[in-house]
Amino acid sequence: MKIHLKSRHKEALSGYAFIGIWIIGFVILTMIPLLRSLVFSMSQVSITGAQGIVLQPVGFAQYVRVLTTDVIYIDMLITFIQQIILYVPIIIIVSMIIAMMLNQKIRFRGFFRSVFFLPVIIASGPVINELIAQGAGTVPLIERYGMLELIREIFPPLLAEPLTALFTEMIMVLWFSGVQIVLFLAGLQKINKEIYEAALVDGASPWETFWKITLPSLKNIILISTVYTIVMLSTFGNNPIINQIRRTMFDVQGGYGYASAMAWIYFLLVALLLAAAFLLIAFPKREYKETRGKVHAK
Repeated sequence: MKIHLKSRHKEALSGYAFIGIWIIGFVILTMIPLLRSLVFSMSQVSITGAQGIVLQPVGFAQYVRVLTTDVIYIDMLITFIQQIILYVPIIIIVSMIIAMMLNQKIRFRGFFRSVFFLPVIIASGPVINELIAQGAGTVPLIERYGMLELIREIFPPLLAEPLTALFTEMIMVLWFSGVQIVLFLAGLQKINKEIYEAALVDGASPWETFWKITLPSLKNIILISTVYTIVMLSTFGNNPIINQIRRTMFDVQGGYGYASAMAWIYFLLVALLLAAAFLLIAFPKREYKETRGKVHAK
């Protein structure tokens, strides 16, 4: 018994030793700057040559100023919410479809898997900016046949603008689907093949098999992919909100305090979107399990 406890204690120490390096780096490089930015957001920050950084507490005045007077930033936040609502489901659906295709027994399957994941490796900020500048993120046929004008005529402006932005950046949507495709592939390969065989014997159609076997088995993967996609889009290097915060940080009328308030408002918005995604995807699954347990109890 003592030998078993000692071995477990050694394993725990080894684990703490490995994770301790990350914790130290997180505290020094992430936690302290985060707390510092929170203090900046509630202060009027002045930088002088003699005293360095001087903080004058102003409470939540910076937040009130952002939410009541900064019309450009509020419009950016609204556009970001619209893009998340539109882009995330499309990226998830496209990734799932491609993963299901790559999970089939086709020739050169390994090559195609590498092709779809390749953009993740080379998708750095400068590369993406250069591709967008050269027009590589757009589909020329959409503009050539006037599909964008047709969308603007059919749909209201609130929905037409995100749709046109999506179609003009369809290549970029595929570009950002590499990690999600890998996640769905891993989830599909973990599904027991005997379940599909039993469904086939019972006469289930491919459509019924997808809705009753494949999709429920991928709910955890859908949640992980949704969270990853929201975070990825919110921290993308070409994100206009992040660029606006950077510009404001060195602006005379803004400064570090005002930019920090903008950043924390953006952080809270992303956190709310993540919480909403978790509630929509994870909670129905729990309710289903509880209902199924009550039925078995009866």
